[in-house]
Amino acid sequence: MEAFSKADTQVLLWFNGWVGRFDWLDSAVRYLASDYLVPVLLSLIVLGMWLAPRELEQRARHQRAAVVALAGMGFAALAVYSLNAAVFRERPFQEHVIKLLFYEPTDSSFPLHIAAVGFGFATGIWTANRQLGALAAGLAGVWGLSRVIAGVSYPSDVLAGAAIGIVVTLAFALVMRPLDPLFLRVLQAARWFHLA
Repeated sequence: MEAFSKADTQVLLWFNGWVGRFDWLDSAVRYLASDYLVPVLLSLIVLGMWLAPRELEQRARHQRAAVVALAGMGFAALAVYSLNAAVFRERPFQEHVIKLLFYEPTDSSFPLHIAAVGFGFATGIWTANRQLGALAAGLAGVWGLSRVIAGVSYPSDVLAGAAIGIVVTLAFALVMRPLDPLFLRVLQAARWFHLA
């Protein structure tokens, strides 16, 4: 375990070592690490999936995926919240000399909440559209990596959060499958009100 922790720290310090070398990179990391840019982009992808498809069957599949993405993200966040209550890990800037590009979060570093949320979104999207799912996973990965570069999370925090987001969302998708007939009826009612 000590070897893993040492490797985790070395990877963190290597990424954080890029801070201050290039102003454009620091600015990009600040934007990508923010609580706004990536979540808004992921939300727009889900909204597009809800509204864009014209063919009724594809629209229903994409709307189901949008519900899976939102619920998976919510349950993944709940799982991280529960784990954070049981396990607390100090943030890298509390244990090492780090160049910070982000505010100092006070919650547990492990697992990373935003990675669970981002990969929960991406997994839900992927269940209906592989290309958009890959794009969303890329955004979630960049979001997590930017937090490592910014000095507020360890790489293992990102990996654990991503695993939680993926597993929880896939589990929700499997649980929801038997409820598809009910979901389709709800969608039909929503279409009557021009909501779907």
